[in-house]
Amino acid sequence: MTNSQIMAFVKIAEIGNFTKAGELLNMTQPAVSRAISTLESELGVILVIRDRRNGILLTDIGKRLLVIFREILHSYNRIEQEVEAEKGFEVGTIRVGSFPIVSTLFLPKIVRVIEEKHPGLTIEVSEGTVDEIKEWLASRIIDIGWIIPPNGELEGIPFFKDELCLLLRDDHPLHSRPVIHLTDLDNEPMIVCKGGFVTPIYALFQQFGIVLRAKYEGHNLHTALSMIQEGLGVSIVSKALLSWSALPPRVRIREIDPQPSRQIHLAVPSLREASHGVRLFLQTAKQLYLSDDRNR
Repeated sequence: MTNSQIMAFVKIAEIGNFTKAGELLNMTQPAVSRAISTLESELGVILVIRDRRNGILLTDIGKRLLVIFREILHSYNRIEQEVEAEKGFEVGTIRVGSFPIVSTLFLPKIVRVIEEKHPGLTIEVSEGTVDEIKEWLASRIIDIGWIIPPNGELEGIPFFKDELCLLLRDDHPLHSRPVIHLTDLDNEPMIVCKGGFVTPIYALFQQFGIVLRAKYEGHNLHTALSMIQEGLGVSIVSKALLSWSALPPRVRIREIDPQPSRQIHLAVPSLREASHGVRLFLQTAKQLYLSDDRNR
């Protein structure tokens, strides 16, 4: 096996197209096909199936080896970063996973500081749901990312405690109360934001034995705000994220009793195996945001 063969296989698995994978790797389509054929011949197994209806599919062994091949490429990246760091340089790629509140409040400053101090490092950002980020970390698609506990087999540090509040329209029956008890939301039509809110909210409702009726689901705060403005339901969202968004007309903020919150962690598959660049990213994040005990 060669590095180029492994890179070709991983890129095809991620993109699902031989020609586009070749373009990204500066290889012709025939060269990519030869790389995969040679890899399969050397291993003695079929990794990729070309299906006219469904496109490029991985076999079961191909799916299992994909995780290992990503670890191999990660090891190549680690070696390069460690060697260059020993020479006084920082080079390589840091693949980061993020979801809305982190992308808005924390990630841009971390990226700016790293680019200023370590211009040889490249940061690739993938945005998704918390569950997607956990999956990306476990399968080594990314090197580091923000998640909501439980962490499973991932390792990390508590990064930010995010307090939550309730949004409703000004003609809602509960709008006159400055503080709304959680039990008042039993079976209330709820607009659920999937950007890391689902797990802690469901757990809290379950704790009090009340029903969370998720009438609508969205992926960002602006969707929830628009739907609340139309009177389609209420929503539990991040206080910190609201500070970056203007409330539309008729939408009101209310405190919830007991005060719900979610703990955001910065996680990696393995702290011991983290590359030099990932350790720099983690160190930068700590220096910028974890010196304030309010974030712990």
